[in-house]
Amino acid sequence: MISKWNYLPLTSDEQKAQTALATKYASCPPISELLVERGITTVEEAEKFFRPSLRDLHDPFLMPDMDKAVARLNRAMGSKEKIMVFGDYDVDGTTAVALVYKYLRIFYSNVEFYIPTRDDEGYGVSFRAIDEFAEQNVSLVIILDCGIKANGEVEYAKSKGIDFIICDHHVPDSELPNATAILNPKLESSTYPCRHLSGCGVGYKFMQAFAMSNGIPTTELEGMLDLVAVSIAADIVPMVDENRIMTFHGLKRLNTNPNLGLRAIIKICQLSGKEITVSDLIFKIGPRINASGRMQRGSEAVELLVARDFSEALAKARAIDQYNKDRKELDKRITEEANAILEARGDKLQEQKSIVIYNKDWHKGIIGIVASRITELYYKPSVVLTLSDGLATGSSRSVQGFDVYKAVESARDLLENFGGHTYAVGLSLKEENIPEFKRRFEEYVAANILPSQLYPQLDIDAYINFADITPEFISLLRRFNPYGPGNTKPVFCTRNVIDFGTSKLVGRNMEHIKLELVDDTSGKVFNGIAFNKGEYFEHIHARKAFDICYTIEDNRRHGGSGAIQLLVKEINVH
Repeated sequence: MISKWNYLPLTSDEQKAQTALATKYASCPPISELLVERGITTVEEAEKFFRPSLRDLHDPFLMPDMDKAVARLNRAMGSKEKIMVFGDYDVDGTTAVALVYKYLRIFYSNVEFYIPTRDDEGYGVSFRAIDEFAEQNVSLVIILDCGIKANGEVEYAKSKGIDFIICDHHVPDSELPNATAILNPKLESSTYPCRHLSGCGVGYKFMQAFAMSNGIPTTELEGMLDLVAVSIAADIVPMVDENRIMTFHGLKRLNTNPNLGLRAIIKICQLSGKEITVSDLIFKIGPRINASGRMQRGSEAVELLVARDFSEALAKARAIDQYNKDRKELDKRITEEANAILEARGDKLQEQKSIVIYNKDWHKGIIGIVASRITELYYKPSVVLTLSDGLATGSSRSVQGFDVYKAVESARDLLENFGGHTYAVGLSLKEENIPEFKRRFEEYVAANILPSQLYPQLDIDAYINFADITPEFISLLRRFNPYGPGNTKPVFCTRNVIDFGTSKLVGRNMEHIKLELVDDTSGKVFNGIAFNKGEYFEHIHARKAFDICYTIEDNRRHGGSGAIQLLVKEINVH
């Protein structure tokens, strides 16, 4: 699907800020434009951006209820109460549980962890789990990456003498659970500066506050930022403010002395000795941690992440790697089945602004991934459902700029349960309600989605010439890492490039182009790769001019000698 190219020139105020920054970065004009686009308008802000410091993390006590949460935790430890650390079975939940459990275990022995099974218990805390906790004399549950809608369950737990501290980052309802404390930067009453923490990030802030309240140096806690970095990358929360700082330092840890469990996964992924990036967390490390909860038990991922022996961690990592291979096979099959159903809808699908698809035999652990694939393929907000414990259970994913949470919420009277974010929602409903939900979901999407949101948009950060791509420019560009939403990898456009005469088709079916390009501003030949763009080769090979949109990839992490490559996203022939 060809994207529309968008370039938004700087406003007059932004141009003034760029001019001021240009005095510092005079030899690299595009750098000041990239900074201003990210809201960085002074040299002081730029220096802070380029040097993320843990000193710039916010005071955790700015989060509502933090004082209550710390006081209850301190009382539990002082009274030798049994504490249960509970979390979701996905990457964010399991890393959050691993972090809080590992950190508390340094100071306190009467603490355990619990991850529900996806198939038997489903999302969040269940009445069954609470009964188990009561039998084990648990009196405090720290619940991570879920719980913000567990009103009935929290009330039931109170009747059993169990208190809850909720650490969540999902969108809350107007009525909150009656917990001892709720730590959630998305609460309507919250003025916490970083609104979009991951679930593990909220857990980190809780442990930071606990350390501060007890005069404990945060060195040990900061050593666990590799877990936070994995959660931030995998949950795709905005890479700004505290998230960027924690990811920056978490990546440093991953590249020097990672958690034993993560080290085992790094070895399994064949990343040992290579620079670990956010991309590796999203596409290699995160999916393996996730596969445990999708295919078997999420608790296995926590066991891996809290392992104290590397050989034990490596054995667990190998098992989880096999789950990931199995997950890939299921993902491929179910996606193909879903696509066949949708292709059969023909013109009717073209008319619709959304997709709702149901098959009672699909694997519950895979449908979130399938929803992402369907959304990416058809570029429409999509819901994929399967049957689990007598309910149609599923996941929804969205396109850029459209709030799918509000779309699902518009039919909440038809739902048994739902929760999530702007771009991803989990939900369950009775099977007989699917047709009406489908109708209402489509009605809401059709009424609220903008025409421009129904096809991909490619946002260009800056127009540059090849002469702009100097060693100094590349050095400064590296310091924009780590990338993510809110600080995406810059997309550049260069016009009127031509083949040096050595570009060629590559790939099993000759579907990719290995490019060697020049423009009229520089005598240097730039290497590039254009995946699935073989259709343009005849034009390129004829040495006709064309425009490219691309990101600049640094190949040093693959063992190269500092060479860069242009990853061409789109080609426009004249």
